[in-house]
Amino acid sequence: MFATATRNFVEEVDPGGFLIPVRSLNDTIALLTVVVSQKRFWFWQKPKYLPTDFTLNDILTGDTPITPVLTETDFIKYNETYGDKIQGTLDATFIHYNMNMEGKDSSKLQFSFGSLKKDEIDVRRLLQDSKNRVLDMSHCLIEQTKKKRQVFGVVKERIVTSQPCSVIEEVQQEGQCSGALSFCGPKTPKVSLKDNGSLSKDSNVTMEIPTNTTLAYALIDLEVKQDGRYKLCLMSVKGGFEVDSPTQKGLVGVTGAPEQNNPDVSHLRQELENLCAHFQLLAALPASSRSSLLKSITALIENKAALSALQSVLDQMLVEESGNVTDVSDEHKQSIQPVLDVLKEAERVSAAPKEHHVSLLSALHLITSALDELTCDSLAALSVCSSPDVLKIMELLVKCLSGSGESPASGADINALPEDVLSGMQQLFTSSGVNLQRDGDMARSQINQLQHVGNRPLIVCIALRGLHSLACCV
Repeated sequence: MFATATRNFVEEVDPGGFLIPVRSLNDTIALLTVVVSQKRFWFWQKPKYLPTDFTLNDILTGDTPITPVLTETDFIKYNETYGDKIQGTLDATFIHYNMNMEGKDSSKLQFSFGSLKKDEIDVRRLLQDSKNRVLDMSHCLIEQTKKKRQVFGVVKERIVTSQPCSVIEEVQQEGQCSGALSFCGPKTPKVSLKDNGSLSKDSNVTMEIPTNTTLAYALIDLEVKQDGRYKLCLMSVKGGFEVDSPTQKGLVGVTGAPEQNNPDVSHLRQELENLCAHFQLLAALPASSRSSLLKSITALIENKAALSALQSVLDQMLVEESGNVTDVSDEHKQSIQPVLDVLKEAERVSAAPKEHHVSLLSALHLITSALDELTCDSLAALSVCSSPDVLKIMELLVKCLSGSGESPASGADINALPEDVLSGMQQLFTSSGVNLQRDGDMARSQINQLQHVGNRPLIVCIALRGLHSLACCV
């Protein structure tokens, strides 16, 4: 709940900016707190930020601490309600069986942060205070971080609550099922079974957040020399540790995805072609495996927290060859376990042979990485466009966008879609820096060159092509 609230907050107030949402109430984020930026697997992924228990003063040599000059200002007053409703009915009649099912599902997440304040460090003063200061290179945090080629940053700004506030989640689920089933055979008496059942589940969870809780923060990275001297990276995110070896010189460490300010079609097409083996491997899975994965992943699209939990487990599996779900909540375990089960079974029976050294784990990680990069609004739009028929149309629009042949979607297919699906497609592409144009009986997609779209078109294309690979012939 808290992670979803802070992520939505950052997406609303600082889209594409430098604010980082706090993921856990257990994270203590103060000014000058040292945060480690962790390298990710795909170049377009944002770094993973790991707050530490140390401040810059804790890892400096000498007995004189840096005392920053602080500025506190009013930020904004923020309240938001986010929710959706789903309702469905099924009537089925067979020769010996009649069934009626009805289900309703609604959820609402309300953030009442109230008036927020911003704490900032005077960076010019910090620059002066950092002159001739040296980091303790024998400090355990530095030694561990340097070995893993990660990057240090210190908190220079944070958004904090100025009063007690709350995050409220309301979930209502209701279902009814009625049916009549008859068996009749030549040598057995007729048996009739009737059943009527209903299920309802309501939950209302309120999380009280105390005053002075950090919701988001911004970093300034450190460029660390071998002798412990450091520089503050003021204009861009490019920090790291200096190395000097026969095979590598300069800085190591990754803190962000290199972005194309105005990516052209050829760049997008080349990147998708480089990932083609991943999509081919997914499409080659047995139909039952693809169907199970598509069902599970599309369900995760509606649950951002569970999707991020799956992403973390797959991250760990790529690094350590074993996924640890002990830190995952029981609710999220239930959501992500079907994906892990299919992965385990496919690897056990070698159902998905490697294509060009691509594993099923890597292919699934690719899809979930792209989905995890999408905003909550984009995921909500995608959730209504994830049926196999709609994904087929979206794949044509991806081909059109990447310039891999003239592949517009036909107007007949587009016009047959429900209004909410059309609206979802439009919102998904628009939020990803893509223009969706209707021209008579055709629909075409094109990168919006008037905006700074970065890697967003590539990310949405990866997500759509991955889902379409699972939906083939389902």
